[in-house]
Amino acid sequence: MSELMHDGRAIALDQDGYLCRLDDWSEAVAQRLAEREGIHLTEAHWEILRLLRGFYAEFQLTPATRPLIRYVAQQLGPEKGNSLHLNRLFNGTPAKLAAKLAGLPKPSNCL
Repeated sequence: MSELMHDGRAIALDQDGYLCRLDDWSEAVAQRLAEREGIHLTEAHWEILRLLRGFYAEFQLTPATRPLIRYVAQQLGPEKGNSLHLNRLFNGTPAKLAAKLAGLPKPSNCL
């Protein structure tokens, strides 16, 4: 287990870098997690992260890549709900990395 320092406090991360406690998430924490991944969050990233958090709030699960793409297409349209767009934003691992940055658990069917 590792930790992320933010505002003078240690936030616990699991062995894969996901938050141990969902309540530790904030946009500032997402920024710090993104920095660790070498990503500068843009509005395009935030749009997906907010959508993903809404999905989790509604369904209590983190979607794998195909359901994520389908949900983004339903909510934001096909120009944003496609693998090319999401892979570009999240370094080729949209379900895993977006979930991590959104403060959600790792998708259960991702290795």
